[in-house]
Amino acid sequence: MSQVSTGARSVEQRHDLAHVPLSPPSRTSGVLEVFRRRYLLRLLVRREIQARYAGTAFGLLWSYINPFTRFVTFYVVFGLILGRGLGIQNFAIHLFAGMVLVNYFTESVTAGTRSLLSNRGVITKMAMPREMFPVASMLVSLWHTIPQLLILLVACIATGVWGDGPLWVPDAVGMGAALLGFVLMMVYGTAFGLMFSCINVLFRDFQRIVQTFINMIPFTVPMMYPYYVIADGERIPTQYTQLYVSNPVAEAVMLIQRGFWYPTCDGPCATMPNPNGDGTLIPAPNFADHLFSRGFVMLGIGLVLLVVGQWVFSRLEKSITERL
Repeated sequence: MSQVSTGARSVEQRHDLAHVPLSPPSRTSGVLEVFRRRYLLRLLVRREIQARYAGTAFGLLWSYINPFTRFVTFYVVFGLILGRGLGIQNFAIHLFAGMVLVNYFTESVTAGTRSLLSNRGVITKMAMPREMFPVASMLVSLWHTIPQLLILLVACIATGVWGDGPLWVPDAVGMGAALLGFVLMMVYGTAFGLMFSCINVLFRDFQRIVQTFINMIPFTVPMMYPYYVIADGERIPTQYTQLYVSNPVAEAVMLIQRGFWYPTCDGPCATMPNPNGDGTLIPAPNFADHLFSRGFVMLGIGLVLLVVGQWVFSRLEKSITERL
């Protein structure tokens, strides 16, 4: 009899789950959990890519058409009509190299801001880390940047083969600079995507506010004009130069230009009028001083911003589902 009662108590204990702590159906360790679920992340990325080109006649070809038409517009207006390309060797490469990173960053932030609202059906039906959606948007934007990089690579090679400059040969320092520029935009794009996506759910007009500032970015980086326009102190007071180069997007643009545009130059990449007014041209600064050290400092700041973005996301996440 005692053995039966003992067995009954053990069975009762096994089925008594009151002592087991409750846990959410999806683990909540933030961005790290997103990359632990790489299979699900790949599915989301593939789904978003397919949805973007669903029903279109040209499909992936639009990834080449859109950046090419934007490049032609900027080149004609700023390079030919306004003459911003005067004194800059291979101004087209200078412009397009900057466009690649600017397009990637702006698309990443814009898509990340809308990511939770765009996937509201999935969020309300499936248990998964919600950070996955801004991260997936960043990766989709990176995937769309690959065609632009291929165009840039072909243009650099063609400049050396058919142009007057030297044959374009990638160097380790230049490729490291370009890679650092991309990593900067990945970190900052993800950080802003995490913060802005939650805020956009709670305040639906926020994505339009973000878009307003996004439209200003191409004009705040040395892409459609050379860096010396900012550094010479004639148009902008020198005390604002440090503020200008503290822009992580401007830093990333100069880094990718160091990797792709700088090796195409034969002699000084840019020249400017001599300050003594004798009408001669002198070599102009191509990039800001301490380009690499500033880049790594901005990377550290970006990682801190990513932690802040994760914290903001975690604080606002509880209010997301009921507002979707």
